[in-house]
Amino acid sequence: MSERPTATTVGELRATGHDARSVRAEIRANLLAALAAGHDPWPGLHGFGTTVVPQLERALIAGHDVVLLGERGQGKTRLLRSLVGLMDEWSPVIAGSELGEHPFEPITVESRGRAAELGDDLPVEWRHRDERYSEKLATPDTSVADLIGDVDPMRVAEGRRLGDPETIHFGLIPRSHRGIVAINELPDLAERIQVAMLNVMEERDIQIRGYVLRLPLDVLVVASANPEDYTNRGRIITPLKDRFGAEIRTHYPHELDDEMAVVRQEAGLVAQVPDALLEVVARFTRALRASPAVDQRSGVSARFAIAAAETVAAAALHRATVLGEDEAVARVVDLEAALDVLRGKVEFESGEEGREREVLAHLLRTATAEACRSRLGGVDLGLLVEAIEDGALVTTGERVSARDLLDGLPVLGESDVYERLAAKVGATSAGERASAVELALEGLYLARRIGKDSVDGETVYG
Repeated sequence: MSERPTATTVGELRATGHDARSVRAEIRANLLAALAAGHDPWPGLHGFGTTVVPQLERALIAGHDVVLLGERGQGKTRLLRSLVGLMDEWSPVIAGSELGEHPFEPITVESRGRAAELGDDLPVEWRHRDERYSEKLATPDTSVADLIGDVDPMRVAEGRRLGDPETIHFGLIPRSHRGIVAINELPDLAERIQVAMLNVMEERDIQIRGYVLRLPLDVLVVASANPEDYTNRGRIITPLKDRFGAEIRTHYPHELDDEMAVVRQEAGLVAQVPDALLEVVARFTRALRASPAVDQRSGVSARFAIAAAETVAAAALHRATVLGEDEAVARVVDLEAALDVLRGKVEFESGEEGREREVLAHLLRTATAEACRSRLGGVDLGLLVEAIEDGALVTTGERVSARDLLDGLPVLGESDVYERLAAKVGATSAGERASAVELALEGLYLARRIGKDSVDGETVYG
């Protein structure tokens, strides 16, 4: 964060050559400057580079209000919050003004009176850009007073006339003057509340009860919503949709690498989860999004993949703690832990009632097999298969430590299969090597080259 500017009065501010500009002009200039310099204005966003981001950038350059449409867990809120970075880091406001007005452009009766009285001595404060972003989750109990404002009975009781504009208590949108207001899940707002926003969106003023009050608000309105064609909770009324300059559809990551990048970035992992297992989680999530057994209208959120990775890491840490291992590294056996706790994060088609876990288990096996082929392709495991066919057994599971798993592997003579397997996935420690070996064994089982039996926390490949 840079240092706060030092000007404390309008006179000092004017002497610095400061130029007042609208929020839209400010965002446009900063966005164009970032693009010209080759800087990424959207840090932490993955999979939108050639689709959503260019559309959003064009909308901001045009100065449009924006609504993002998309299923749950597609990063809509994160994208809206990233708009903060496009505003000036510090912005001057009239000290003590209720709406954060620019010292050169007061809009309320009170601020105009103070400006006329004090002139160049009008005090100035500086507001950080984080303070200029307001967010509201639309809920059915949201009122016009919450968003726009209402008469404040306390101010009337203090002796002000009911027709005095100073009796008004302003809502969220006027208080976001010279900033951004984001409304999440916009269709959840009652239609009569959406009507109250029409003037804000078009004429840029507000109407409160019977007051004739025109405030030239400078506010960028952005919103998120689920696609109207399936949501049962409400809709965006047509006149309000018409006032949004841009309607942009978001989507889940198209590429596997982007899916994994989101999980790495957002998941709070309490143990090491090798990339191969993160790939299994990502493929599992993508398989759910393509499955006819899952209600695709509700989507499979990125939060599912994030929660799955966190659960796998927690299972690894639990096992390592119980067995006294020095390091906690996730293995294939830990993937099973995600099935039981994440079932409620997926909505299934009505005909699949009672088969939810079976569907999840099948898709997890499919994802594991695909990740094995992707990560371990090219490693010849023929000698390991032969050893198991000759009677060797490999025991693993939540009660088997990484060292015990490695010590129990069949001896393959002079073969360096285990070393090549570890090198293929970049495994160096005992925990990482055990994870790689277990992935290979599961891949062989899923390819029907060896058998597997699981009983009482132990899994035996043979």
